[in-house]
Amino acid sequence: MARAVVTGGAGFIGSHLVDRLMAEGWQVVVIDNLITGRLENLQHLMGRDGFQFLQHDVCEPFDIEGPVDYVFHLASTASPVDFVKHPIETLRVGSYGTENALQLALHKGAKFLFSSTSEVYGDPLVHPQAEDYWGNVNPIGVRGVYDEAKRYAESLVMAYHRYKGADTRIVRIFNTYGERMRLDDGRVVPNFVCQALRGEPITVYGDGSQTRSFGYVSDLIEGIWRLAHSDYHEPLNIGNPEERTILEFAQMIKRLTGSSSPIVFQEFFTPDDPKQRCPDITRARQILGWEPKVSLEEGLLRTIEYFRVRLAPGDATSAPA
Repeated sequence: MARAVVTGGAGFIGSHLVDRLMAEGWQVVVIDNLITGRLENLQHLMGRDGFQFLQHDVCEPFDIEGPVDYVFHLASTASPVDFVKHPIETLRVGSYGTENALQLALHKGAKFLFSSTSEVYGDPLVHPQAEDYWGNVNPIGVRGVYDEAKRYAESLVMAYHRYKGADTRIVRIFNTYGERMRLDDGRVVPNFVCQALRGEPITVYGDGSQTRSFGYVSDLIEGIWRLAHSDYHEPLNIGNPEERTILEFAQMIKRLTGSSSPIVFQEFFTPDDPKQRCPDITRARQILGWEPKVSLEEGLLRTIEYFRVRLAPGDATSAPA
């Protein structure tokens, strides 16, 4: 039976990965300091054979008793709200946290997968973004603490692979949504859905012409699973190449929730907000045989229902999803 360590496993994406590993018959040790992760994401696994939770900051050295076959390093803040609130922690988990996780993998002879981000491309001058694009990042901007932490971590992972023989993989995750996102996450999906369900104005930053591509979480987990079992060591994009403007997305949320919320426009939330974001998934198709399967409407309906249930009684509108 394979045994994995998942850092950040109490987070949105991490907890879904833990579910997949457990469903595949793996034993899983989750390490999370709960700065943004939530124990409720793992509550259904507590007490199950083969599952263990350790509350620990991976920026501090750690070890795991017994064999480890795989280390999945997902620990990090991941939204503008979080990395603006925790800038030093964000930089530290990308640097110290990544090296500690790599050291564990080397010590145990385990494979290693690092969850990077499309933010390494910054506000891109190339569209769509392929893995050989080096990006357009402001290293001293507000978003730089996250962008540069991930860029440094990628460099560190490749150095461990090239010079220490670590068996590593890097996934660059594009905008992902689904159940277990926090209501106060600050990203587009929870913002729009919660505003629509509450009957509040749906706030679009700028004129709404900036684009994003949204991938459902189950598609991402399938891509991570396939990459983890491949022999590919360079960074690889996992995301949905179906691009939409933020205004189109707001209109879709309004329609799917049946909300009467008006759409209003505000100044940009953070500087250096990317004007375009869309993955080139050619490598994922060729190397992994992967592409997204869940349509945006199908995934959003599931996500809307999740948020509807989580909102306090009487807080959501009565319009059916």
